[in-house]
Amino acid sequence: MVLVTDACIVTETPPLRAGWAPVGQRAEAPITGNRAKRTAYCALAVGTGSVRLEVAGGWNRETFQAHLRVIRATWRGWHVVLFLDRGGPHVATRTKALARALGIELRFLPTACPELNPVEGIWRHLKGRVPANEPTPDLDASVHRAFDDLRAMTGEERLPLAGVPSGNFWLPTWPGVAWLRELGFTLRIPRPSHPRAADPAARARWDET
Repeated sequence: MVLVTDACIVTETPPLRAGWAPVGQRAEAPITGNRAKRTAYCALAVGTGSVRLEVAGGWNRETFQAHLRVIRATWRGWHVVLFLDRGGPHVATRTKALARALGIELRFLPTACPELNPVEGIWRHLKGRVPANEPTPDLDASVHRAFDDLRAMTGEERLPLAGVPSGNFWLPTWPGVAWLRELGFTLRIPRPSHPRAADPAARARWDET
């Protein structure tokens, strides 16, 4: 099972994207000044679009190691190869030792290249749909509502958000893909039908891409 994982810091006062107000008056965006935050973890299977979502009080070695244990429990019995960035909690010696003990092979993405992580597309979608519309959200409720939005999607709906079906997705042309095949992986990158293309004209435009 080929997975990618990433964490996102959600704050209590995210930037407000838009707001309603009477003509000629400024929209009010009350803020509390609180600095509360949560860490959202997402592991995505690039072949199926299945996800595992968790929320933690912070981004550190302990919470990431707990995330690894959840990944192992979720994909129990699978040979897991996990792509991730080189954040401090990820490259810690104890983290690597735990991954080996759990049978999870870690493969690190190049430094300072967040665009290579498909989960970044998932975060952009969730931030735009939920927290960005709430000037002072209930933090935990906001995070779980964003998670519910993602869980309500099918795998085929999630993968385009992550850019996986795109012709620019790097994994099929990654030099190490031969190594994955040697391990017995068959990498299938699905091209899902557009979930919103209900009318013939829209479907035709999708089919031309």
